Amino acid sequence: MTETAAPAQGRAVAVRVPATSANLGPGFDTLGLALSVYDELVVTVLGEDRLEVLVSGEGADSVPRDASNLVVRAIAYAFEAVGRRMPGLRLEAHNVIPHGRGLGSSGAAVVSGLLAAKGLLAGDVELGPDALLRLATELEGHPDNVAPALFGGLTIAWVDESGPQHKKLLVHRGVSPLVFVPEHTMSTSVARSLQPLQVPREDAVFNVSRSALLIAALTQSPELMLAATEDKLHQSYRAQAMPETDRLVRSLRDARFAAVVSGAGPSVLVLADGPGRRLEAADLAARVTDTPWEALMLAVDFKGGTVRDVTEGST
Repeated sequence: MTETAAPAQGRAVAVRVPATSANLGPGFDTLGLALSVYDELVVTVLGEDRLEVLVSGEGADSVPRDASNLVVRAIAYAFEAVGRRMPGLRLEAHNVIPHGRGLGSSGAAVVSGLLAAKGLLAGDVELGPDALLRLATELEGHPDNVAPALFGGLTIAWVDESGPQHKKLLVHRGVSPLVFVPEHTMSTSVARSLQPLQVPREDAVFNVSRSALLIAALTQSPELMLAATEDKLHQSYRAQAMPETDRLVRSLRDARFAAVVSGAGPSVLVLADGPGRRLEAADLAARVTDTPWEALMLAVDFKGGTVRDVTEGST
């Protein structure tokens, strides 16, 4: 494919992408929820082929400032996919999503880069929803985090012969998410390595039933959330690597709160059926564990990732 001219010098876009929680208990590698914690960045086209990466907030001391930066890699991936030459860029990122805590920080970085590319290429190449999900899944490896980061709300993600697909659902207004974030991190690859390649048939059937019930609980019947978030496919296998997370999840569930491991952990997601119950869960967590947990009272994000033109002088 022949490359054409890069976007004009000075063109700038602003991107905002939510955190996500994948799995939600039984929906392993399938269900994801967008949450109201956001990474934001501004990407500006420079007049020469150079790269400037400025990072503040979460991960500011460890995020790469060169072409290996995940946001930059995602931008480059999108430009290459449509046969366009990536220009010099200044990337100014303000990160709020915790890194390595099971809240989709890498998926958010991938989506941030792809949305930045979409904005910079607007008027030349259109990157539609299907293309964005396909590119994001290729970079991330699975669609369960990138789908809600792109589209917001509750997403069901799957892959067929046409590539990654998704269905977005609106969450019942009674659902009140609460996330407990610890100081320590967890590697997604390590968490995945703890799971067996095969599981008993009855465990598979168990999770199919709970995943179906969870869709009903999140969209229509929040009172069913505790039963709907039961899981036998992944959380018990990962517990050995996250004893504090496992202890908190068990304590909350014993008190009838719908608590699950958020993504690969070690954060804990509680899907409370109202703001009052959420406060009760936070109070319980403070009493049953010696590990410091930051309690984030969040909302479900319904918009997903956004991009807008902020070029100086543009309307």
